[in-house]
Amino acid sequence: MPYAVDFTNVSTTGLESSPVAEALAGLRANEARYFRNKYDHEFTVRPAGEAPEALGWVTRILSEERGIVIGARPLEVTAFEVDGIRMAYVFYESGLAINVMYGIEDGSKRAVGFKLSEGMEVPEELASTFKFAHQRSKLAGEIRGSFFVIKGEY
Repeated sequence: MPYAVDFTNVSTTGLESSPVAEALAGLRANEARYFRNKYDHEFTVRPAGEAPEALGWVTRILSEERGIVIGARPLEVTAFEVDGIRMAYVFYESGLAINVMYGIEDGSKRAVGFKLSEGMEVPEELASTFKFAHQRSKLAGEIRGSFFVIKGEY
């Protein structure tokens, strides 16, 4: 069942099994606020099992681009198109959030972003390859993030 993320009253709905549920909920709310403010888009998530296409798309890009297989259990996903960009997010039980930004037109920006919830360790599958920058957020506390540019066609 879809859930519209409220960034005013942050809730752990759908994320309760995460050991960093509060921080992950803040991270999810931070993303919802960004899309509401920048694009007037309502950020709606659903359980990962209800959106296998979105999860499969993100998983395929990670695997084919960098050979990355995330070991944590995916909890929630969302996929949408806004301003000529196809977006997908996966929120994992570990506190990891992965987003794919894929410009639809040839030559557009295309990248995968990783964000770590406050209180989680860098996942083993990302630790040796990526350096994470720090960012402060009222909703999420300290967010650590990294990214890579997508080279293939998806």
